[in-house]
Amino acid sequence: MLVHSSSHTPMGSEQSWATRTKAKAMEVLRGHPRASPAAEAQKPSIAQAESEVSEGSDSRRTPSPNKPPRPMPNATVPCQYRTGKTLGSGTYAIVKEAIHIKTGKYYACKVINKKLMEGREHMVRNEIAVLKRISSGNPNIVTLHDYFETSHNLYLCFDLCTGGELFDRICAKGNYYEADAADLVRTIFTAVKYIHASGIVHRDLKPENLLFRTPAEEADIMIADFGLSRIMEEEKLSKLTEICGTPGYMAPEIFLKTGHSKPVDVWAMGVVTYFLLAGYTPFDRDTPKAEMEAIIAGDYKFEPEEYWANVSDTARDFVVACLTIDPERRPTAAQALEHKWLASATPHFVPDPASPGGGAIDLLPHVKKAFNAKLTWKKAAFSIKALNRMASLAGDLPACLPHPVTSSSSAAVGGFIYILIGGMGVGVGVGVVFGGSVTCNAYEELGIGRRMEGDQELRTED
Repeated sequence: MLVHSSSHTPMGSEQSWATRTKAKAMEVLRGHPRASPAAEAQKPSIAQAESEVSEGSDSRRTPSPNKPPRPMPNATVPCQYRTGKTLGSGTYAIVKEAIHIKTGKYYACKVINKKLMEGREHMVRNEIAVLKRISSGNPNIVTLHDYFETSHNLYLCFDLCTGGELFDRICAKGNYYEADAADLVRTIFTAVKYIHASGIVHRDLKPENLLFRTPAEEADIMIADFGLSRIMEEEKLSKLTEICGTPGYMAPEIFLKTGHSKPVDVWAMGVVTYFLLAGYTPFDRDTPKAEMEAIIAGDYKFEPEEYWANVSDTARDFVVACLTIDPERRPTAAQALEHKWLASATPHFVPDPASPGGGAIDLLPHVKKAFNAKLTWKKAAFSIKALNRMASLAGDLPACLPHPVTSSSSAAVGGFIYILIGGMGVGVGVGVVFGGSVTCNAYEELGIGRRMEGDQELRTED
């Protein structure tokens, strides 16, 4: 017969001892022993701590004479990435190719200078919040894989898209038909529908932010750059009023400051569609002010006729719907996908009279012609910029503006209106002549002033 010794620990006590031992071990590992309930009760409240600080008391604790001070834990974590060549740059950030050391996988790493972003940290937090909400939820949206910071920089690691920008890819093709344009617009609008359903407005949709994942023929097209995006949970309760976006793609309500939301993305997609069908944007004008006025009035035409004669009436009707001036009457992304140009099983096109089978006309020759003409004009503008810079260095140009141009401010220069808005790597506005986002060094780009950054003047790096 087995007799239990009275000195044997009961099972319940043994479990409690094990629990206490495990808790104690965890406390030692963390380096922060758990206080007893009595000690917890003696801890000062937040209000008491604030009172002590306001009265100038020393809030540092005196080490116990019986115990040596415990060393601070080492919080430094070795970097898991190695950066390579620069892929792009902006006012606050540069984008570098990065490789994950352990996996060997490549990413696009956005390196944000914390000093330059001082006072604008909310922009980074907003971009991270947006991307965390939508990352991996749609194959046509870039994914935020990682983010971390060092003493000087913030790092955001995205999909590395190596297939190039949308329009460069089109120009490299041997042919390009209206059905190809419809396929691209359908895919992008499907991603926009997902973004809007997630409670987000992008606010900077344009061909430069539409990238292909790989050089492969069937590679996914990706929506990138969510630096200007905003989370909008309640559409009817909140609208955005700041001027932001890219000139030529901004909706009328942005300029009018009447409040804007998700419909601005549909307007931008109307401009993108027009661009995909013709090779130029509908509101191209000689000056930024004229462009802004044309957008507000919805003043555009399907001209020249030699370009648009090759585009179906159905496609034109789709563009007209997206470029509805009144945002309340503008279709949603979901409604745009139901338009017959995108929803019909049979593609819409203008038959090629030279084709024996009545196939579609190739749009590529006219599209490339218009696009190349725009590139030639850009080169001429850059030449003027270089000459103006040389003249400025020689002291021939008038002095710069009397005060720095900061976020949401505007200045009249030579009869043109320039509006500069700070942003993640790029600023935005209506005062650039090059078709891209207005940056905070837009005056330098136009050759009429020095580069400005917030309330400080920065020297231009040549």
